[in-house]
Amino acid sequence: MFSPRRTSAIVLRQFYLMQGSPARVLPLFAWVAIDMMTWGFITKYLNAVSGSGFNFVPSLLGAVLLWDFFIRVVQGVTTTFFEDVWSRNFLNVFATPLSTSEYVSGLVLSSVLTSAIGLVVMLILATTVFGLSFFLYGALLVPYLLILFLFGIALGIFGCGIVLRLGPASEWLIWPIPALISPFAGVFYPLATLPQWMRWISHLLPPAYVFENLRNIVLKRPTSPSALLWGGALDAVFLLLASWFFRSIFHHAVRTGLIARYSAESLS
Repeated sequence: MFSPRRTSAIVLRQFYLMQGSPARVLPLFAWVAIDMMTWGFITKYLNAVSGSGFNFVPSLLGAVLLWDFFIRVVQGVTTTFFEDVWSRNFLNVFATPLSTSEYVSGLVLSSVLTSAIGLVVMLILATTVFGLSFFLYGALLVPYLLILFLFGIALGIFGCGIVLRLGPASEWLIWPIPALISPFAGVFYPLATLPQWMRWISHLLPPAYVFENLRNIVLKRPTSPSALLWGGALDAVFLLLASWFFRSIFHHAVRTGLIARYSAESLS
């Protein structure tokens, strides 16, 4: 039976780790703050030299904020998982009554908390320093964030499954995933600028629908509610597939004994 108490234990463990290590706390807000400052000054510079009267702050800085939030969600899941990888703690964790669904739920809750910290820092900097008004996006900002959050969770769970199957040495495969997706998601440009084969991939990615609608709002064009619904439906599919993938890999690791000999050299 699913136990919220056992799930919260994963989150509590992560809290204790951060409490005893400032090096784990600093990345929660340092990198997003640097991104906001860098892109914020870029948008101010573009506003000054373009002479077109177009405001780059809501289009570029808003896109950076949403994309950074997505990255923090992915990393929130994977980093919590990597804590068990780095400490080789899987046998200790799964020697308890903890189920895979409770463990994954703990990873998700940890991501909720860590990504929320980054989001608050980004919102404060974007609004107070660079004057980004989120009232421009209206109530649609909530489903935008939700779609990005769910897709980030799905990618994080999928990445955890890859590392569990291939071993800690495959960790380097996980960190670049958001960067590999970003050209297809159209974070900074319309999907119409992409070649046809890239657009086919874009239509399978929920973030692409978010950023297309974001640009429509900035340019005062009609948004597409059906596109956001389709993005949400894709999120549900990816979440189910990622959960199935992780569960299958976990059962394989238990059945073959991989979880007991889990080390940087484990490749089978």
